[in-house]
Amino acid sequence: MTQELGPLARELSVSYYEDALPAHDQFHARRVRDVALRLARECDAAVDEDVLAAAAWLHDIGRPRERVGDIDDHDAWGATRAVELLEAEGVAPEHAAAVEHCIRAHSIRSSSPTPETIEAELLFDADKLDAAGARGLVRLACIVGERSGRAGERYAVIDDPSASDAPAPDRPDITLLREWAAERLDRLHTQPARRLGESRRQFMDQFLDRFEREAGLDGEA
Repeated sequence: MTQELGPLARELSVSYYEDALPAHDQFHARRVRDVALRLARECDAAVDEDVLAAAAWLHDIGRPRERVGDIDDHDAWGATRAVELLEAEGVAPEHAAAVEHCIRAHSIRSSSPTPETIEAELLFDADKLDAAGARGLVRLACIVGERSGRAGERYAVIDDPSASDAPAPDRPDITLLREWAAERLDRLHTQPARRLGESRRQFMDQFLDRFEREAGLDGEA
């Protein structure tokens, strides 16, 4: 292998994101890569940044297939496919295996293994941080749109489910944003990620408090 692992993984990943929706596209992968490397440089532990960058680029390559029902678990499928892609390019098996573990352990699903390496912890943390802060709020809204958009509507309904004839959710979508962000931030592994997460949590709390006031969700006009 003559090419660095991170750039190679980026090239290998691009075609898999062609049908991705905005919340899990190649730009999400790039943001996760950037934040993961930032966190790595703030860690006391030694980090293999090549493995980390490669795992970030490849971690969601299975998302488009999972979304349309072609596969059941994008973590497991993506991890296996990543190894196949990397080894076909001459990447050493130990490096491919390190990337594989990062991808398998990056999800908050109960079926996902616990991250057992610093690289896996950092990928997990960077992925979760992309659902926090100003940009994270936009991304979470995209995820809500993916899950609650109604057929025939151009936009998903965020704050007023009565605008659609579809059954109203159990609680306003704004509450889902709070809960999804908190669920992710509460599970961060590394100290640099927790510091960044706290800053982003504070911003989100302020923004969502104002959102609720403007939307009248807290009883105010």
